[in-house]
Amino acid sequence: MKQQTEQSRKNIFSTKILAEIIVFVALAGALSLVSHSFFSLPQGGSINIGMVPIFWLALRRGPKIGIFAGAVFGVVDLAIEPFVVNPVQFILDYPLPFACLGLAAFFQKIPVAGVVVGVTGRFLCHFTSGVIYFPQYAPPSMSPILYSAIYNAIYLVPSMIICAIVIGILQKSKVLNIYL
Repeated sequence: MKQQTEQSRKNIFSTKILAEIIVFVALAGALSLVSHSFFSLPQGGSINIGMVPIFWLALRRGPKIGIFAGAVFGVVDLAIEPFVVNPVQFILDYPLPFACLGLAAFFQKIPVAGVVVGVTGRFLCHFTSGVIYFPQYAPPSMSPILYSAIYNAIYLVPSMIICAIVIGILQKSKVLNIYL
């Protein structure tokens, strides 16, 4: 019985980890609010530097924590910039794409590659949502597939570049793993 209790404690996030998740998600939300004020598209989406803390946390703590924190941040982003037309679209545009940011944890030795993978996962979620739920926004002469790809790339490519630069700087300065 005692061994089983110790085993179950290891499966639950420790208080320290939960506190770290809360701080990083709050920081991501604050940075997201700031970045939304600089560049935001009419049907949603903006250059979002709020992804940096989620990448940082994923690279520090691994995929389980990174994916969880990303999904939580996705719900926080819903509060910042809500645009929901369908429950599946909600999943495709909020918790799932931000959970994909946690995939960066699989690239701890090459954090910039992790940023690219995470943002690519996020792009695929938003792209799919755009094609299925928002084809009416495409100009009459343009395929909804092409429109969704262009629309989402307009804000996700600059976001990816900015995040990759910041994560690269954090890696070089050895800050990614401070206080572990």
